[in-house]
Amino acid sequence: MMIQKAILHILDFNTNMCILSQKELDFSSDIVYEYVDKRISRILTDASQQTGAFYATSQYQVLLQQFFSESISFADFAAQTARSLFDILAHCDVPESLDLLIVDFQDDEDKRHIGILLLNNKTAYTHQIMDEDGAVYNKLIKHHAILPSTSQKAEAYALIQCQDYTVRFVDVKRQMNGEDVYILPDKLLQCTAVISAKEAVKLVSKIAAKVAEDHGSSTVEALSKAKNYLAENAETADDFSPQQLGADVFAHSQTMQQEFQEQLQEAKLPDHVAIQKEFAQRTGRSHKIKTDTGIEITFPSEYVENTDYIQFINNPDGTISIELKNIGKITNK
Repeated sequence: MMIQKAILHILDFNTNMCILSQKELDFSSDIVYEYVDKRISRILTDASQQTGAFYATSQYQVLLQQFFSESISFADFAAQTARSLFDILAHCDVPESLDLLIVDFQDDEDKRHIGILLLNNKTAYTHQIMDEDGAVYNKLIKHHAILPSTSQKAEAYALIQCQDYTVRFVDVKRQMNGEDVYILPDKLLQCTAVISAKEAVKLVSKIAAKVAEDHGSSTVEALSKAKNYLAENAETADDFSPQQLGADVFAHSQTMQQEFQEQLQEAKLPDHVAIQKEFAQRTGRSHKIKTDTGIEITFPSEYVENTDYIQFINNPDGTISIELKNIGKITNK
């Protein structure tokens, strides 16, 4: 990844001021570059991202086009973004002060992006070294604008690709006139919002478990098959089909497939959901279960159909036995 430019603006609702920086961040300082680099790197792999496309009437896309065509400078683009966002936040029922980090960068595939990060600052205590009449002493002070650390997940941000104007974003609910709004897609960007991979996987898994339970089938088997589908599909595709997942999980029953499809339609899931390979493989690699007796077992999802390693046995009294097979060695962890 290569960061070209970045600028930091302050949206302060304690003083009701939008404080625009007239200079870009100085990347001759390793500390500054490291902070921006880590913040961008962290959100690039965030599975919570929703995707979107600009509406034809989006004024923000027009602003982006002006910047990408070099009709306006990076500083002007960033300043207009900050002013627009400040005006939007000012109409929230409880406006919150934040720092706005805007970044022009290229990812590892050399694709150019604009990153818009809303950084909620916080109040914290720190020390200050003082010198009074030749006497050095340490003072405890309260700092009202501490930026989130690089290890903290950004609560709200947007990434826009220069080439095709695709949008990826994460946002939080805010209140305007008592109503819930997402200011990034609805107000600033003016774009559509498609469910994130993380939420889609969670919802599909919930539906699969319910269908299996309603038909007296093993929810463990259904969820393990769903996870295995995600992991295998990620080897050849950068999205997954909820419909195909259901067909694979319930291949043995047309009735269960049909019910799964009906519940997908009720949930209004799209035909295809973009998913990052790393997230799909991490999610699909293993399945963890916990019995009502307090025993926890984690096993590779692909083993659910391989009775050479693990087998679930339904007993006549309604209980379930789990048999682990062909174990050569046990390691304590």
